[in-house]
Parts: sequence; C-alpha cells; structure tokens
Amino acid sequence: MTLWMHEARLLLRQRLAMIALALLAVLTVAALGAGMAEVSRQHAAIAAIPAAQAEDIGAIAAWVDREKDAGSAAYYSFHPTWNAPSPLAFAALGMRDVSPYILRVRALGLEAQIYDGDTFNPELALPGRFDFAFVLVFLAPLFVIALCHDLVSGEREAGRWRTLAALPYGGAALWRRRTMLRLGLLSAAIVLPFALAAAMSGVSPGAILIVLLLVLAYLLFWVGLCALVGRLRWSSVANAATLAGLWLVLVLVLPTLGHVAINRAIPVNQGAEIALAQREAVNRAWDIPRAETMRRFYAGHPQWADSPPLETAFHYKWYFAFHQVGDESVAKQVRAYRHGLETRDEAARTLGWVLPSVGVQALLTRMARTDLTAQLAYRDAIRHFHRRLREFYYGYLFRDRPFGKADFERAPRFDAAP
Repeated sequence: MTLWMHEARLLLRQRLAMIALALLAVLTVAALGAGMAEVSRQHAAIAAIPAAQAEDIGAIAAWVDREKDAGSAAYYSFHPTWNAPSPLAFAALGMRDVSPYILRVRALGLEAQIYDGDTFNPELALPGRFDFAFVLVFLAPLFVIALCHDLVSGEREAGRWRTLAALPYGGAALWRRRTMLRLGLLSAAIVLPFALAAAMSGVSPGAILIVLLLVLAYLLFWVGLCALVGRLRWSSVANAATLAGLWLVLVLVLPTLGHVAINRAIPVNQGAEIALAQREAVNRAWDIPRAETMRRFYAGHPQWADSPPLETAFHYKWYFAFHQVGDESVAKQVRAYRHGLETRDEAARTLGWVLPSVGVQALLTRMARTDLTAQLAYRDAIRHFHRRLREFYYGYLFRDRPFGKADFERAPRFDAAP
C-alpha cells in the first residue's frame, strides 16, 4: 500500500497529468449534462402532446360536428405518436439526434408521412453528437495516450530506468503499478460522473455495471496498446506520434472506411424515394376510373366490399381507398429498404468485433435503445397504430355513418410501449 501511495503522490505532482485528468472529468460531466438536457427537452416535448392535441381536436370537432362528416374528421385530424427516451438515452443519443421521436399521422397514406420525417441518412449517422459515448469512444483514448505513452521511455530518457529496474519491487512490478494507477484514475474521471448521472436518471444497477465494465475494458485496450508500443524502445516523442496515428486509424479512418465499404456493398434506396413513389401512385388515382381503385382496395380489404357503390359525387371513402392502395403499391420497396438498413446494421455490428471503437458505440446505443433497431421498432408501432386508426374511420366511411363530436373520443390512442 505504501508503494501505491508513493506512486500516487508522484503522479499528483505532475501538473500535466492532473490537468489531463481534470479535463477528462470536465468533458465527461459536460457530455453527460448535454445528454441529460437533451433527454429532458424530449421528455418535455412529449409531455406537452396531450394538451396540444386536445386543443387541436377540440377545434376540429366543433367544425366537423356541424356536418357529421366522417371523411372531414379523418382528413383533418392529426394523431400524435412518440418514442420516449429510455433512462440510459442521455449517455448515447444515437439516432434520436437525427430521426423524429414525435410524428403526427393522419389516416391517409402512411408511407409518405413516415419518410417525410426522414431528415437524414440513418446509415450514415456515424460519430453522432457530443455525448458520453462520444467522449468515451473518441476522446478518452487521447488521454490514455497522454498519460501512458512515456511510462518507460520517459524514465529511460531521464537516465533513471536502470536504477528503477534494480530496486526491490521495481522493474515490471513498478510499471504495472504505474499503469494500473493511471488506468484507475482515468476510469474514475469517467465512471464516477456517469454513475451519478445514471442514478439520477433511473438507470438500473445492472445496466450501470455493464457500462462501467465497458468503460474499463475500452480504456484497458488503449492502455495495452500503449504498453505494446512502449516495448519497442522508441523515444517518448516517437511513442506519442505512433499512438496518435493508431488512434487516428482505429477511431476515425477505419470506421469511416468500413461504413463506406458497407454502404457500397449493400446499396439502399432512400426513404424519400419511397415517399415520392407513394405520392405518384396516389396522384395517378385521380386519372383512372374510380371503380378500378375500389376494386384494388376491396381485393385487399374484403370486409368493406359490401359498402354501397360510389355515386358521381365525391366520396371520402374513395379518397382514403386510393391512399391505402398507394401505400400497398410501395410495400415491396418498403420491405427492401428495411431489409437493406438491417443488413447494413448487422454488418456494422460485425465490424464492431474488429474495431473496439465501433463495438463500444454500437453496444452503448443498443443498451440506450437509440440505435436503428429501436427506430425501426418505433416505425412498427406507428404502422400498427395507423392500421387501427384507418379501421376506426373506415367503420364510418364505408358504412356512411355520421361522425359527431362524441366520436372523436372513441378514436384510437397511440400506445407507446416502454
């Protein structure tokens, strides 16, 4: 214990080492604060939905109640859906930073509504924003390099290496103590603020423990890399330059090249193309006989086939029918798009077994439910809700039932599963 305390005192006297540890702690706290502030903002936006929705529907209901027209109610009513952040989302915002977490939908064609919300290329969202995952994956290795690159070479250049190696408990034991001390202090600068933030956010103890082990394993990888380079007996400057180059390659260059290679090997059309194809199918319905549209709709929805035939006047059931037919016309493209994204995501996770930086980031976003899998699950929930919404309005449209103010209360509500 005396030897450990002596090494700790020596380290604490090094101004640059203390500045580095303090700076890492400050960056960690800042990243956690930014992540928690963003999650708090998203929670506030979701919490404001009921009041805004009640006001919106109240105005529409007062107007629709005059004519009792179900088509107008279905056309003008927006229904909110939302994807609430998980307790751990503050640590790795992932795709929540670039994809919608609130989407208001109507009973019209859904695909255009979903992909109009695509303001990004989900497969190209690589490093993300400044959050805990960013600090850990991209910045923490630099602090490991700063504190560990000259453990042996620095003593050799100062002429103390032979003396230290000859001392009792010197040599390899000395370097292990110094290495483990630096690893412990670096880990503390990261995990202590995280553990406090996680406890405040309601993260389960098991999840906190897994993240702490992940942090330790990632830092240990970089400490080991510093030790391997140190065995080459180069100068401290050469060690630092080599390790900086390895950081650049392992954290920036190879992950970027890997994702570019994955994107080229697995081509995926963009969501905007699906939205455009769906709109073209919808617009085409105005130029073809209405009977043709209804025939195609009834083929997929025979439960409404006994609806009274259309007359010459406009009827909303035809309008909603061709929107649904437009959705069904792009179903194959939607499946291909999803399959492509999932294949790319699987390839990226495989890349994480080779590149620790990619693997750590992927694991953090998976635990935080901010990855592609979580985003696709949200879209599945939207589709399920939209189907219930359509069937609710179809019961009025295809049976020519009046739709009054009280019927708005019967409309389905989105169920956001935790």
